[in-house]
Amino acid sequence: MRLTLALIPAALLALSGCDKAEQPSADGNTVAADMPADATASGATAADAMPSGAQAFVDAAAASDSFEIESSKLAQTMGKASGVKAFAAMMVKDHTKSTADLKAAAAKANPAVTVAPKLTAEQQADLDALKGAGDNFDKLYAEKQVAGHEKALAMLKAYADNGSDPALKAFAAKAVPVVSGHLDQAKQLPK
Repeated sequence: MRLTLALIPAALLALSGCDKAEQPSADGNTVAADMPADATASGATAADAMPSGAQAFVDAAAASDSFEIESSKLAQTMGKASGVKAFAAMMVKDHTKSTADLKAAAAKANPAVTVAPKLTAEQQADLDALKGAGDNFDKLYAEKQVAGHEKALAMLKAYADNGSDPALKAFAAKAVPVVSGHLDQAKQLPK
């Protein structure tokens, strides 16, 4: 009986990857093309957390920073609560620094990778939703900040632990406590 129960998590883990189709990424590696059945409430999964290759990691990290900066610039003008505006100012400052740190790490990567921040389709949709949120802006901004930081934290931890490039692994490890702190603060934002 104990052996059977011990094998269940392993079987579930093995089956969780069955729903994924893979597609080539810009660096020639493959990435998951759809959301597997083991997705969390934030949409992040173990498989999604680890970008496939250094360029994919840099693309994901740059997109995350870009979303945080753009959504937080919006929050500085559309936010109602002073706590939201203060958090947004911190996000712009910290994620601008993160992008600079990412560029420095990418310059040391071997083989070379480029930092070209571009929002994902999901991030662009979230930004568009924030622009149209009206009186619900603060609540929606808080939700998007929590979700975005949960995904970023999972990605950074995964790359820090298992990434392929030492300079980028060091960047990820250094960013983990910062993003973790942001997540804790985002959870405290006025709703």
